[in-house]
Amino acid sequence: MHQLNETHAPDLRSWVERANDTGCDFPIQNLPFGVCLGAAGEGSRVVVAIGDQVLDVAKALAAGLFDGLAAEAAQACRTGRLNELMALGSAHQSALRLQLSRLLRAGSQHRAALEHCLSAMTQAQMLLPAQIGDFSDFFTSIHHATNSGRLVRPDNPLMPNFKHIPVAYHSRASSIVVSGTPCPRPTGQTKPAGASAPVFGPTRCLDFECEIGFYVGQGTQLGESIPLAKAHQHVFGLSLLNDWSARDMQAWESQPLGPFLAKSFMTTLSPWVITLEALAPFRTAAAARGDDAPELLPYLNEQSDRAHGGLALSLEISLQSQAMKKLGLAPCVISRPKFQDQYWTLFQMLAHQTSNGCNMLPGDLIGSGTVSGPREGELGCLKEMTADGKSAITLPNGEKRSYLEAGDEVVFRGRCERAGYASIGFGHCSGRVMGE
Repeated sequence: MHQLNETHAPDLRSWVERANDTGCDFPIQNLPFGVCLGAAGEGSRVVVAIGDQVLDVAKALAAGLFDGLAAEAAQACRTGRLNELMALGSAHQSALRLQLSRLLRAGSQHRAALEHCLSAMTQAQMLLPAQIGDFSDFFTSIHHATNSGRLVRPDNPLMPNFKHIPVAYHSRASSIVVSGTPCPRPTGQTKPAGASAPVFGPTRCLDFECEIGFYVGQGTQLGESIPLAKAHQHVFGLSLLNDWSARDMQAWESQPLGPFLAKSFMTTLSPWVITLEALAPFRTAAAARGDDAPELLPYLNEQSDRAHGGLALSLEISLQSQAMKKLGLAPCVISRPKFQDQYWTLFQMLAHQTSNGCNMLPGDLIGSGTVSGPREGELGCLKEMTADGKSAITLPNGEKRSYLEAGDEVVFRGRCERAGYASIGFGHCSGRVMGE
């Protein structure tokens, strides 16, 4: 795992003043990567978030502000996407992060040169940070699995393989979009209760799923597996992910195979990638497996992963209806899941994905599956919150929601906190359901 170093020091301050604000998502201890649209004729640009500003890495390179491995890493950023930086590996990535941290610290002698590389975050049109070749979505919350299973199998909600294997399905990379993209209501086959045959039309059960997505860094060759002890070397960083879901379509088509049209219409990603190195202070023990847990097979069982495979990351789900927006009411928080409750770790997911020799490419995306906790206020989707539409939640203006309606906007946020360290945020992942 990444070791703590000078970039994590809690007393670091930046000459970008807003980076020092209490509660800022992007203090100098974070320095996440993203991609935005440049000025006319510039194309896409790799940028780093600092406070309320974005730093253009290629411009800083042109100004001669990097050397050694950091300069090689910055050179990879000139492609206007993160794939080439991801492919270089942790030594280059850490060198670039270290030089960025030193350049942006209060008292830096390079402030004047670097100021020309900054622009306001509010003016940045963010894009997907990488070319995503493949996307696998896992099912790693035992609480989500149990809650969902109880709706159809009340006496035996958890499938027998859940505690043995990180279950996943292969999803659609082409329909992944960046935060802020409107969500169309998908159409497909459903089979209403009591009907003798399916019907075709718009879903009536549009849902969100609050997840974490992580990007593969260095890839592998076909036939090569990634040992669990080395999986962290192949993880570049994490983002927020909304796996939009049509529950009525999903229930009908997932017999006997997994989700298909109910998921492939759209997946939303937050634009900022929080590097695994930035998250080093917040690594924690993997979730307890329980006294009845079976012995893990060796390829999924490794001491360091049990000790440090978890992540102390608190998530927040907010919802704002169209009527709330017209009344000037802010989005209301409807749940606060915790990522450290996931039964399987990020690294177990990657080790399992490659255990059959499946090759991985830099920029491939892996989703954690819905993040849900053991308590009512920690559920990660409306299906769980409303018992599949049977018990609606109430919004501040009195509106009821069993599933999402036209004009509803869903916003995810994430934050890592630990005593003795500067807290860091993930920005936000948002999407509004199209229609009036």
